[in-house]
Amino acid sequence: MNETFERLLARAEQLMTRIESALPQPLAAPDWARAVAWRYRKRSSGHGVLEPVRHLATLGLADLKEIDPQKEKIERNTLQFIQGKPANNVLLTGARGTGKSSLIKAILNTYAAQGLRLIEVDKADLTDLPDIVEVVADRPERFIVFCDDLSFEDGEPAYKALKSILDGSIAAPTPNLLVYATSNRRHLLPEYMKDNLSYSHTDDGEVHPGEVIEEKISLSERFGLWVSFYPFSQDEYLTIVGQWLQSLGANTAMVEAARPLALIWALERGSRSGRVAYQFAQDFMGRYPVAT
Repeated sequence: MNETFERLLARAEQLMTRIESALPQPLAAPDWARAVAWRYRKRSSGHGVLEPVRHLATLGLADLKEIDPQKEKIERNTLQFIQGKPANNVLLTGARGTGKSSLIKAILNTYAAQGLRLIEVDKADLTDLPDIVEVVADRPERFIVFCDDLSFEDGEPAYKALKSILDGSIAAPTPNLLVYATSNRRHLLPEYMKDNLSYSHTDDGEVHPGEVIEEKISLSERFGLWVSFYPFSQDEYLTIVGQWLQSLGANTAMVEAARPLALIWALERGSRSGRVAYQFAQDFMGRYPVAT
């Protein structure tokens, strides 16, 4: 009888172990010494992990041309943050390929030695932000939670989770963590013509946004600092092309010869962005490498 009971107990313990391993586990702190940048990933089991980014882009602030006002704002806010002074969550918006994400990478490279760290979180995983906040809360480093190309559709749970972390939770903000997000949408949600129907008009002619509009701007307003990026002019685009060509080893004569080809490249792509300039430089230097 005792042997039967012991076997049943052993099987029950095995079953409990399997069930516990299948349940989502609390986010574990990684070995922070392994990297300065991390990605938050959800496993198929539902467990969240922080994975080190082993190969960082080598961008520096000096590599980014024609966005000096944007660089100044981001650098000033980040310096305040790593020095323990008041600083804001940041929303970088505007034209695609104008350097929004590259600026965040360059800021990390510039200030990692002073304790700046970055955790990249996909939009779908923003519901787990409270777990990330809990893991880093007692660390001496300063963490930027980076959300790239952020936008939402109506009703997404991640939208409310981000609102709560930014400025809506009963808990006090964590002093060593900020959210930096990039988006092509200024208000992060799609905007429709029908939304304008929610505006109301008073008798004296004032116009007031309705609930639909108020909800759409409520998230973006929680970012204390907005940094806007704009399409490049032809001269600005060519300056960026020249910078990328030189960084890849081109001499002055090659940069000058590449200018008309760079304009054709941009015309074919329908854009004069920094990303298009970089792609042209890669193609050009692959076809016409510097003689050694």
